Amino acid sequence: MPTYHEVMCTNLSTLTAAADKWEETATKFKTLEDRYETGVHGVSLGESWIGLSANAAHARLTVTLRELQGAQQEAMAVARILREAHTQLTDLRNRIEVIRDGAVKAGMSVSDQGAVAFDTARLTPSERTAFAHDRDYQESARAQASEWAQKLAQAAKAITDADSGIRLALDAAVLDSDPMDGTFNGFNRNPEKGPYPSLEEAGKAAGMPKDRKDVPAWWHSLDPVTRGILLREKGDELRAAGIMDPRYDWRSPDPGSGGFDTEDPTPQDLLFHARALAIATAGDLVGENAASRNMLHYLRGTGEPLDLDVDRILNDDPTFKAQIETNHVTGYQEAWRREALDAFAKAGGDKTIAIPVESDHDGKSFQADEWFHAVGAHEQNISGLVTVTPGAGGKPEVSLDYRVNVWDRYNWDQGKSTSFPGGVTIPDDEMGRLHKVGFAQEFDMRGSSSTFHHDMTSAAPPSVHPADPGRDGGRGDVSRGDEKNR
Repeated sequence: MPTYHEVMCTNLSTLTAAADKWEETATKFKTLEDRYETGVHGVSLGESWIGLSANAAHARLTVTLRELQGAQQEAMAVARILREAHTQLTDLRNRIEVIRDGAVKAGMSVSDQGAVAFDTARLTPSERTAFAHDRDYQESARAQASEWAQKLAQAAKAITDADSGIRLALDAAVLDSDPMDGTFNGFNRNPEKGPYPSLEEAGKAAGMPKDRKDVPAWWHSLDPVTRGILLREKGDELRAAGIMDPRYDWRSPDPGSGGFDTEDPTPQDLLFHARALAIATAGDLVGENAASRNMLHYLRGTGEPLDLDVDRILNDDPTFKAQIETNHVTGYQEAWRREALDAFAKAGGDKTIAIPVESDHDGKSFQADEWFHAVGAHEQNISGLVTVTPGAGGKPEVSLDYRVNVWDRYNWDQGKSTSFPGGVTIPDDEMGRLHKVGFAQEFDMRGSSSTFHHDMTSAAPPSVHPADPGRDGGRGDVSRGDEKNR
């Protein structure tokens, strides 16, 4: 990645100078083509030379003639890319200059390396004294500097993406597009302009992060047309990589029982742990498999995150299903539809586009007994994408693909109690104490459903219909979720 100093000091005019040279090269190849076609290739077309040798020569000479034509096309394609690179890199550098000037105007200093800091040298002596003794003032200054630094970093990242796009475009321009034309790695007679809106977008499209947690932010940063292209080329791969994952950064609102393994256990704690194990094991016998699984995971004390089977919850809890359909799909679909159609129109109305969407997170509680005991209160939302494709008769087709997301923290609230089948009531304080003495450990739970599709062109209301996941197998059945975050 180029440094801030390199970006600001690079002489971009060399790109247009190089483009001039490539255009000159194309002109020279044209002169060679004309001479070759008249003085060499034309000989094989005359009536004075006929027969097998003439036919063989004509075929080989035609290959060479086409190579000279291809050399012109390739040279002109390289020149076009270099001119496009100059235009886009100039614009991106101007964007950095605007951000830098804005930072300086806001009281920041920007070093040659692009480091941003609050410029105390510009303060008056009294202001400097106030700054030195006011923590809130210092924190505010640091926050502002961080915001400007982030803006500069994003603008510099755009330069890097454009640089990658230029390299990819140049590689494509000089790649032989017809390996069966009689040459090996010859000139490209049919160079095509890249499908992406810009060289920056081409670079970003090729730079999907390897870490799944970074994929949603990358996906959101792309142009709607770029997303449409990528979905068409490798939609299944992208969905598996996490483009539909929520961006909501869930944090447990409940402090739980306190610190883990911070108190000494007593014999009564051992007895209660054994009782809790018996209750958790008995959960399977009465059909509360999820509650049994989650409690046993708590009692094992690993603290590892646990996946929730959201498809099964949707099957089991009609209230939860209705909340998703009404609050998260119906409540947002018209706004999402308008946003997507606006993006479609801005792209020319003739290209597939896609926009990422996500509903606000909402705190609810499961109503089905099994899931009330297994999870209880939770955060829910949906995340996915709206796609618009050109339709028959000029009417675009709009669709929503989404997943249902659930988050919670498995812990026990002080001063409460939980009733289980068979008339068993467990004080939350005692269950929480097992965490404090190290016999059990609280953990995060989260899960995402399978993908659901909704035709937003149709007037039909949205309806979630997950496949019945079944209930075969015991608590260790992999179909019931892996003990790790997704």
